[in-house]
Amino acid sequence: MSVSERKFGVLPTGEEVKIYHLENKKGAYAEVLQYGAILVKICVPDKNGDLKDVVLGYDDIRGYEINGCFFGAIIGRSGNRIENSRFFIDDKEVVLAENENHNNLHSGPDGFEKKLWEVKEISQEKNSVDFFRISPDGENGFPGEFSIVVKYEFTEENELKIFYRGRSDAATVANMTNHSYFNLNGEGSGDVLDQEVCIHAKYFTPVKDSQSIPTGEYAPVAGTPMDFNVSKPIGRDIEADFEQLKFTGGYDHNYVTDNYAKGNVRSIATAYCRESGIGMEVSSDCPCVQFYAGNFVKDEKGKNGHVYHERYGFCLETQVEPNAVNVEDFHSPILLPGEEYSSETVYRFFVK
Repeated sequence: MSVSERKFGVLPTGEEVKIYHLENKKGAYAEVLQYGAILVKICVPDKNGDLKDVVLGYDDIRGYEINGCFFGAIIGRSGNRIENSRFFIDDKEVVLAENENHNNLHSGPDGFEKKLWEVKEISQEKNSVDFFRISPDGENGFPGEFSIVVKYEFTEENELKIFYRGRSDAATVANMTNHSYFNLNGEGSGDVLDQEVCIHAKYFTPVKDSQSIPTGEYAPVAGTPMDFNVSKPIGRDIEADFEQLKFTGGYDHNYVTDNYAKGNVRSIATAYCRESGIGMEVSSDCPCVQFYAGNFVKDEKGKNGHVYHERYGFCLETQVEPNAVNVEDFHSPILLPGEEYSSETVYRFFVK
């Protein structure tokens, strides 16, 4: 195993941005960027033994400076949507920056994915890199000074492990995730509609309308196009005459995954591409996962001269429920001072 670094680009501020290459003994590797702590590449073998890069992204720093699709991004402090960009902590109203309709999406217009992180530690033994930053009190409206470490580790078993650890000096929201788009036939190879997904979840959180704010209820997936308990192609039901899919232009919904217990990392989803033979298992200690089928990606100039269109990649973003800070019955994302925020998600790649 080895970790190496190289220059990736220079920001308009003149700051240099480095990229970190995490390679295992089999030659598979991941690359992560100091800017935004962004996941840039995962290159794993297909059924013929050829390496395929299975995440969407850009070739240069300019793409990631814009990155309206959040390719590979670390999202913080809070993934997904907060309704009306407002919530209450300790009976005090917190007002956030608005960046989608009147809501706050992925923490605002200038979130963690647009920050230059400090490299805290590199471990050749673990094949890992730790990124660190301090989010100041009031950043995008969030209360408290929030110190966060994100660790990427790439193992001999072709697992990409992402660890989040954080503390705040005031009550705040902590619900971080990674927003990578996967295409198990290789980025730029076309749409993912024939790729199969299985999500271990009996319930999902239906949304009110096209703004994608949950109603606050859990709805059973059984008997609906939302059911992925048995693996099926993403495209099988995506155009079904079903109100929830019409609201969001396809799959873009939160699933409440089975067997959640605090700190329990368990398998929550799998995906598979028959053409490449590449499979992916997602494990996490989070209670939920957002399944997004890339419905709103349009004419995005990506890596290697490829242009990405809608449904060229899918996301499985581990999290608590969207707008959970405003819904008492959802899993609470509140982090109190003195507590440690801790979360782990693993993407394991295999061939079958």
